[in-house]
Amino acid sequence: MLAAAAISQAQASCQSHRVTLQPFRDAESVVDSTTLKHYTDYLSSAVCEGRGTVQRGAVDAAWWISRRFAGLGLTPFGSTYSQSFRNAKGVCHNVIGMIPATRPANRSSYIIIGAHYDGIGMLDGSIYPGADSNASGVAALLGIADMFRYVAAMGGEIRQNIIFVAFDAKQLSLAGSENLWNRISRGMFRDPYSNRAINPRDITMMVNLDILGGNQAPAHKGFDDYLIMLGCKDADKILLHKCNRQGERYLDLSFDYYGSTGFTDMFLNKVSDQKVFREHGIYGVMFTSGITMDTNRLTDTPDKICPMLLEARTKIIYRWIWGKLADMK
Repeated sequence: MLAAAAISQAQASCQSHRVTLQPFRDAESVVDSTTLKHYTDYLSSAVCEGRGTVQRGAVDAAWWISRRFAGLGLTPFGSTYSQSFRNAKGVCHNVIGMIPATRPANRSSYIIIGAHYDGIGMLDGSIYPGADSNASGVAALLGIADMFRYVAAMGGEIRQNIIFVAFDAKQLSLAGSENLWNRISRGMFRDPYSNRAINPRDITMMVNLDILGGNQAPAHKGFDDYLIMLGCKDADKILLHKCNRQGERYLDLSFDYYGSTGFTDMFLNKVSDQKVFREHGIYGVMFTSGITMDTNRLTDTPDKICPMLLEARTKIIYRWIWGKLADMK
């Protein structure tokens, strides 16, 4: 995170040298591989016990993410970032915060950026760390929130409200994303500024971040620096390629799940958190680095994460979202 003193210093420098800041590009400096590694290390540590839904470790993870949201200055929906709900196993917790659009005229539409934080948890006394699935996705979520926070702090324009969600209970039939959708569809999810019920038609896009830290399953042989995006329109493929060329680390991009129509459909429309939004006509996309031999196993440990690659993926996703918001061609 960028300290408040650093922001003040940057603002002072801008004023003294009469330099026009470019908040969108400058924001990338606030996120680095060290910070992202810290996030994945913590969430996959013994403290969080694998973040099993309704287990103690998941509650600890939810409060930790809530504190990160607070530190970033995200606006909660109500008095707390946690929105609790029950299922057959007990009480679950989605963690939700928002960065508002810069101009009041743009505050009637929303995008949702989400990543599930729950994992397998503890089974038979063993902790399933879930470093890549999906501590890495939560790390990217926090990194993207930090960059957009910087844009807002430096006077840049954000053209829609951005809702950040750390979903619980993905492992329980996507119960976290289903609960959020139910709140929205029933008029129970209210804007924290206007108190107006957010209508499904107000949501223009849902971006899901699920497994983003490893390089064990390249989309194409020999290209270890890669990123998979599912569910996007042709124009957005072009946009992602453009964003890719703007980065310091060039990624091999793929827009299907290893060439398989069946697996692409499964991960896009059946087993990931964008599913419920797509079912109801919301444009939903998924970013991933793919399931590996370690996914949902005891071996999904922090040493399998490639922090610099996670950084590169986080930043290209941020650029793509910015491009969508700015209608970049």
